[in-house]
Amino acid sequence: MADEFAARRQRLMRSMRPPGGGSAAVFAAGHEALRNGDVHYPFRQTSTFYYLTGFEEPDAVAVLRPGADEPYTLFVRPRDPATAIWDGPRAGVDGAIADHGADAAYPIEELDARLPRLLAGAGSVYFSIGSDEQVGETVTGAVERRRSAPNAVQQVTDPFPLVAAMRLRKSAQEVRLLQQAVDVTGAGIAAAIAATRPGMHEYEVKAVLDAEYRRRGATHDGFPAIVASGANCCVLHYPFARDRIENGDLLLIDTGAECGYYGADVTRTFPASGRFTPAQREVYQIVLDAQSAAIETIEPGVAFDEVHGAALRVLVAGLRSLGVLSGRSDRLIRDDAYRPYFMHGTSHWLGLDVHDVGKYRDGDGAGGVSPTVLRPGMVLTVEPGLYFGAGARAPRRLKGIGVRIEDDVLVTRGGRRNLSAAIPSDPDELEAMVGSAT
Repeated sequence: MADEFAARRQRLMRSMRPPGGGSAAVFAAGHEALRNGDVHYPFRQTSTFYYLTGFEEPDAVAVLRPGADEPYTLFVRPRDPATAIWDGPRAGVDGAIADHGADAAYPIEELDARLPRLLAGAGSVYFSIGSDEQVGETVTGAVERRRSAPNAVQQVTDPFPLVAAMRLRKSAQEVRLLQQAVDVTGAGIAAAIAATRPGMHEYEVKAVLDAEYRRRGATHDGFPAIVASGANCCVLHYPFARDRIENGDLLLIDTGAECGYYGADVTRTFPASGRFTPAQREVYQIVLDAQSAAIETIEPGVAFDEVHGAALRVLVAGLRSLGVLSGRSDRLIRDDAYRPYFMHGTSHWLGLDVHDVGKYRDGDGAGGVSPTVLRPGMVLTVEPGLYFGAGARAPRRLKGIGVRIEDDVLVTRGGRRNLSAAIPSDPDELEAMVGSAT
């Protein structure tokens, strides 16, 4: 993807103001973090730094100077034979140029000394204040040192909105990586459903999911998988995966493999025993119908909020048919009467982050705002749900039922493409899959 990383940098530099050589941008990589003692958490590069550089090592800084002879400079950890014995080789200065497209590269220890010269002549510096304390101090120091110089820096601007707008619409290569992540996720979910039987623990199902991801080459997850049984299905971000799965429980799996830094986000809910109870199936069908209505709205030119609105109308009608709510649907929606049973949005952007960057509402330039309009290349989840947890007022037959169904949808020129359509969600198909591996 070297050409794609380069094209992104060029696109960003074209959008920086003032144009030409009058601006500069500084981006900091992530840092390793201690888990405990001398053990680190697994390192994953920050999404924006990876998006612009493809560089996966910690403790690096990228500087962009539109119009300069060397517009792309990387500061990286130097190669160290002694460290390589313990932690593996580093790209080093030479690798930053040869393998990562930098026009110039220096050891990270030289950042303080060299950054003022790299910012010379830049009236505007793009840097996200607060994103990295140490690099922020270096950028501030470099700006202060040039305050009395000709063409001193006049402003420091956050580049995040520019990069977020770029990341919102995916390229063909990004879509391929997302589809790969979705396909691996589908294989993992299928294996987990096939292995499920009452008497297992949630963590055993999660182990099947994890094993299938690793077997298919996804070494990371986009987020910690949610594997929730019974009433745990009503805890939106249930973190434990430790309870025993009982006969008659629903099992909710919300998960996403990550491939090439792009992650899926898919949810399936199914009966652990292989058969929905009548109440479970009734709730499930309402959620499935709500999701179908929402997906059908997706096409270029549609407001982002309308996807949620389409799902919400079906869910509220369903809550009325279940005997949970009464009254006119429009009033129930206006009064948020559905919120105890559906308390989250239907969609979010998807990409390098599971809740990817990008605006959901746009300003009109006159102080007003309007929902973001869907455009080709955007990828969003569609995940309605209904939850009847311990605190929800509902008929007894519904208590403890929680259902969420989630798919990942690409906006295309002609409409939409459900990237996860191959992952079964039909209730009859799910029933046939449960326990089929045992």
